[in-house]
Amino acid sequence: MIDYILVLDFGGQYAHLIVRRVRELGVYSELLSVDGTQLEVLKEAIRGARGVILSGGPSSVWEGKHDEIARIIIEEGKPALGICYGHQLLARVLGGVVDKARKPEFGPTIVSIKARDDPLFNGIIETIVVWMSHNDAVLEPPPGASILAVSQGSPVAAFKYGNIYGVQWHPEVVHTMFGLKLIDNWLKIVGVERSWKPEDMVGKLVDSIREAVGDGLAIAAVSGGVDSTTAALLAKRALGDRLIPVVIDHGLHPAGEPWGSVELLRKVGLDVKVVKADDRFFEALKGVVDPEEKRRVFGRVYAEVLEEVAEQHGAEYLVQGTIYPDVIESGGRPGSSIIKTHHNVAGLPRGFKLKLVEPLKWFYKDEVRRIASRIGVPKEIIRRQPIPGPALAVRIEGEVTREKVEVVRKADAIVREEIEAEGLQDRLWQYFAVLTASKATGVKGDRRAYGYVVAVRAVISVDAMTASIARLKWELLERIASRIVSEVPGVVRVVYDITSKPPATIEWE
Repeated sequence: MIDYILVLDFGGQYAHLIVRRVRELGVYSELLSVDGTQLEVLKEAIRGARGVILSGGPSSVWEGKHDEIARIIIEEGKPALGICYGHQLLARVLGGVVDKARKPEFGPTIVSIKARDDPLFNGIIETIVVWMSHNDAVLEPPPGASILAVSQGSPVAAFKYGNIYGVQWHPEVVHTMFGLKLIDNWLKIVGVERSWKPEDMVGKLVDSIREAVGDGLAIAAVSGGVDSTTAALLAKRALGDRLIPVVIDHGLHPAGEPWGSVELLRKVGLDVKVVKADDRFFEALKGVVDPEEKRRVFGRVYAEVLEEVAEQHGAEYLVQGTIYPDVIESGGRPGSSIIKTHHNVAGLPRGFKLKLVEPLKWFYKDEVRRIASRIGVPKEIIRRQPIPGPALAVRIEGEVTREKVEVVRKADAIVREEIEAEGLQDRLWQYFAVLTASKATGVKGDRRAYGYVVAVRAVISVDAMTASIARLKWELLERIASRIVSEVPGVVRVVYDITSKPPATIEWE
């Protein structure tokens, strides 16, 4: 069994990021929600881990509902790192005083490190700006504990008790100075082996698919993106001819698709079956305006088509390329919020007949790309920018019509052409056009024109959980805008989206 760090999720919005950071540092990490998980299961997971990180969360430690979990960690003698709520929980169970903070701290906060000689703060300067989000605070450390750091609102912003550490701030977020360094230091204290390489999991993933499907037949929903292609190729290794790869032509693809993808997929050995279903999707989306409802409708029709294909072939299983951000954003873990419904997660209807096989659901996008590279997925697919499952349906504000799809498809093609002509495709996570619900007045051919407003979006990211805006050159943006208003009928204005994630999502809907 590979060494792993267990991250206990107490409902904190950044819990998944802790797992992400630990994996970045070469250590396998798993996230386990404490709510809805039996105590015996939690105890077994804690015993099996080399170290335990306790996440933040919305609860107050005064409630005492997680005291037993903290006691198990202490009794097992596991190295632990408490973050925010986890920090307060460990301090309280160890005998410290937790109460309302004299000064609640939210956002950027100055912290003074009082014990720079402690290995947790090796290579970290004395005064740092960190990300805080708390009303309660540890006011007095546990008996025998050392205070390692302080802030205006946290007299015990960090403490150490034996092999147990607690920090009030969030080292896992990019807003915290030396956050990754702190986690790296803690992993060194734990002494865990840095052997995690997602690409080394190929054999286990193939075995897991073979075990899940047994002697049955499976269909694989493939879009031509790296996630679904990788999942399908893994399934092909496991099942051989008992896998039927399916591409659904829903009429909402970007320019050149789905046939460009079909050609690539066939080159890598996936004999895909193309199902034309555009009329069904447009009919189902008629009159639908709400973004979440669009995703649900798309998911329902998508599921119906897959069920019909499966029935034709006698298949009972569906292999799909669900990845971890899809699960997180769809509220796929207890206590988490639904940011947006992914058609292949929460978008699948109740009563869906096929049994799901999702070999990549605990991996981030960059990890999937490493697996893809190991199994021979072409670079054109590995580096292809992510396209949302409902494709252009969620890049059109308001009702989806064939006319609007054609407008955004042409605008999107121009954005791609210009950005790729600049050689920026490998530096950007996504770049695309959105057809907004707004209309504006313009002038075309010396005459008044009243038409569509197109938004251009380009972002930089590693795993899609956070994203920063791409600072494109004005000359490039001007060229994109000029071409869109000149070449796409009905468009009179182009704007550029400069909002990072968070607070925005990458897609508009």
